[in-house]
Amino acid sequence: MYKKLIQNWGNYPKISAEVFEPSSSYIINDFIRKTPKLIPRGNGRCYGDSSLQHAIISTLKLNKFLFFDKENGIITVESGVLLSDILEVVVPYGFFLPVTPGTKWITIGGAVASNIHGKNHHKEGAISNFITSFELMTEDCNIVHCSRSENTELFTNTIGGMGLTGMITTVTIQLKKIETSYIKQKTIKAKNLNEVLNYFEEFNHYTYSVAWIDCLKKGNSMGRSILILGEHAKKNDLPDKYTNHLKTHSHKQINIPFYFPNFTLNYFTISVFNELYYNKQTSKENNNIVHYDGFFYPLDSLNNWNRIYGKNGFTQYQFVIPFNNGREGLTKIMKEITNSGCGSFLAVLKTFGKKDDFSSSLSFPDEGYTLALDFKISPKVFDLLNRLDEIVLAYNGKLYLTKDARMSAEMFKKTYPNFSHDSKKFISIQMERLLNV
Repeated sequence: MYKKLIQNWGNYPKISAEVFEPSSSYIINDFIRKTPKLIPRGNGRCYGDSSLQHAIISTLKLNKFLFFDKENGIITVESGVLLSDILEVVVPYGFFLPVTPGTKWITIGGAVASNIHGKNHHKEGAISNFITSFELMTEDCNIVHCSRSENTELFTNTIGGMGLTGMITTVTIQLKKIETSYIKQKTIKAKNLNEVLNYFEEFNHYTYSVAWIDCLKKGNSMGRSILILGEHAKKNDLPDKYTNHLKTHSHKQINIPFYFPNFTLNYFTISVFNELYYNKQTSKENNNIVHYDGFFYPLDSLNNWNRIYGKNGFTQYQFVIPFNNGREGLTKIMKEITNSGCGSFLAVLKTFGKKDDFSSSLSFPDEGYTLALDFKISPKVFDLLNRLDEIVLAYNGKLYLTKDARMSAEMFKKTYPNFSHDSKKFISIQMERLLNV
């Protein structure tokens, strides 16, 4: 056990914590019994305060592979195994993660606790649809096997349950069969928000879809975008030069060695970046073959990219609002952002399909539009986000707890009305704040 100043990927907030890092789930019992409040934590790639507490159980040394059915694509791993490690093992056998977020540096336990979604939610749902079972250590230190047919209520409440039901020790998931590790990618330029939303509807049959949004443009160009679509490439889709059809990702990274000065990201520099990014594609539509690493994880090539936002850190604001009146809601939100002058350096728009059957009341994905926005920490930004909360609430939306660092208790209780938490043991400082406990 050691004490350190700790923060998640957004570098906000920072707290002092006692961190227990067991190498086996069998030695956790004593720590749980003696600790009044604690939370499990994986690789700290969530953005806000959702896996922070003054007592933390780190799962990073629980990183063993326990079982891999190479014929049917079923794998069992300990909860601290990273998605990157799973990919290195399963891709050469022709399998891929059924759902993945925008980074592969998260643990599978964290993926389950957040019920992660990806670019394919509109077609295939969240990771809850592919979890076969898991083992959970509860606050009474019993290890419980959970599945759709065994301890079903605990199974459901844990998926997307933000670590509040206990500590996930092992996870079994169903993988996706692939022929190659490459993606057939289509990119389409959209001149404004309305056009990109039309494209989302037109190309809804694609397995993967996501759009980069320019949050600074106003008028007829407000919300100009690049829509990125993808399908897993078949062997006969690849040119002859692709000799290794199941190549795994590279470990090469460009390192950001220091925190950028706080003034680096401003209206001007973000405007320049947006112009360059939007105009680097000169044609209306491009079609090409890309590796899964570049398609799903473009920022993973930059080590410590969160330092770009400076020492004060940043917060990611991600919301979902239903399709009904969703265009109107997104338009109001985009106008609020552009008028504020607080540019989001990264802005990503996706669509969600129907809510999964087996997931906690804290699970985020609901049918509708979801927009994720990165803002450098500043008083001006918090004022903006409070105004965005009002719009999200007015359009029956909600915020993603895994990304949140500042939502009010009132907002939480209105948007997650079915949540109840009986455990006094597993609770994050985020939930203490939102529940006023």
